[in-house]
Amino acid sequence: MSKGSVVVLDVGKTLAKATLWSPARQMIERRSRPNERLLEDGLPCLDYMGIEHWLAETLEHFAQVAEIGAIIPVAHGASACLVDKDRLALAPLDYEAVLPDAIRRDYEALRDKFAVTGSPRLPAGLNLGAQLFWLQSERPDKFARGHILTWPQYWAWRLSGVEATEVTSLGCHSDLWLPAGKRPSPMAVKLGWAERFAPLHDASDVLGTVVTRWRSSTGLPRHCRILCGIHDSNAAFLASRLHPEIGNRECTVLSTGTWFVAMRSLPGAAESPRLAEHRDCLFNVDVAGNPVPSSRFMGGREAELLEASEGSFVDVASHSAELLLLAKRMIADGVFALPTFEAGVGPYPQKIGRWIDRPDDKLARRAATGLYLALMADSSLDLIGARSRIIIEGRFGGDPVFTRALASLRPDDSVYLSNARDNVAFGALGLLDGAVPAGSEMTRVDRLDFDIAQYAGHWRELVARAGVEGVPIINEAREMRQ
Repeated sequence: MSKGSVVVLDVGKTLAKATLWSPARQMIERRSRPNERLLEDGLPCLDYMGIEHWLAETLEHFAQVAEIGAIIPVAHGASACLVDKDRLALAPLDYEAVLPDAIRRDYEALRDKFAVTGSPRLPAGLNLGAQLFWLQSERPDKFARGHILTWPQYWAWRLSGVEATEVTSLGCHSDLWLPAGKRPSPMAVKLGWAERFAPLHDASDVLGTVVTRWRSSTGLPRHCRILCGIHDSNAAFLASRLHPEIGNRECTVLSTGTWFVAMRSLPGAAESPRLAEHRDCLFNVDVAGNPVPSSRFMGGREAELLEASEGSFVDVASHSAELLLLAKRMIADGVFALPTFEAGVGPYPQKIGRWIDRPDDKLARRAATGLYLALMADSSLDLIGARSRIIIEGRFGGDPVFTRALASLRPDDSVYLSNARDNVAFGALGLLDGAVPAGSEMTRVDRLDFDIAQYAGHWRELVARAGVEGVPIINEAREMRQ
């Protein structure tokens, strides 16, 4: 058995993942499970019970494989819960749940302006403050007690018994934090929430060792440390900045999963860009508490809708060459996917997603989807002034159409591919020693060997005209090809 191994718990919106790493930072094993949606006490909640049951089984297995010295929790943003002493008082709401109209109206009257928080108005519960207001309105007695814990730190609390919050989650389009001021927002102070935040810790802080209950049920050693943890996109952002190819130079990290999140690093005294509030731009906060110009769209969810393969999705690694040939054909045939297929988010939140000449073949749809994702990512990158170095990380890093099309769309930038699968884990591991695992070097992405500029120009024209009364989108697209 190897000693001093590390577990990274990565609770994404779609999947919960756990990876086991050796002391030399080689991955030993990976496990995952799909998350479900719960209805608890009449409110839509995250799958915290199912994740915990799976985590207990996973840690029990990992403890038989290696001696685990540390566990680092990572989780998605826009989620928090209330903890009263040693129990969960209010479960974390599902951020995709739509707030009741009256509660939404009352909350909108209270939230601070974008210029103050860098947090845009987002649909459903994507602003964490909206969720807290909903809980306070619907469950005032339960809400009145205990501390507010952000989602990665909920898992740190479950494992260590120590309550905490951390800036990368507090600053993630929450309406609760001032990125420039490094303190709670005026609204959070006015409503009494700021004083209810669990104590603020650095992501790398060791909160304690694993509690007796988890040791007994899993076999974890007494000395196993529990770190405070970090927001998932920020973990990927940190990992990319730790690469020697980047260092402290200008770069933008494009994290790809359910969400595509672009985060721009501003070295030195570089001036922050003005962000478009209504195009899903925002200021995130990095592990050092600094503002990070960011933009997003729900690329992974949209890819599922576009591919429409009913759970049997294309293995891009096995069809790389074929997908590239099909992408060339999609361009020649004038096949377009136009935004937005996940309404209300991304650079074109008010547009209605549609196909032009939708392919019947799922491989062709996947190729067209790769082109769509590249065009959407290019738009998001432009909104935050991304330049020089673009780093793609996450599960769509294995899509040759998406990555190479994006490189073609940005000829003045160097587009790199980080480890397509483990950058979030690498960032979490970097909290321990400030380094990324050996063998995780980035690779330069080649451009497509066919032209995409005219296709991209047609796509942008169609997007600009979409939704304008009287414009026959499909007929116009066909005329442009003739």
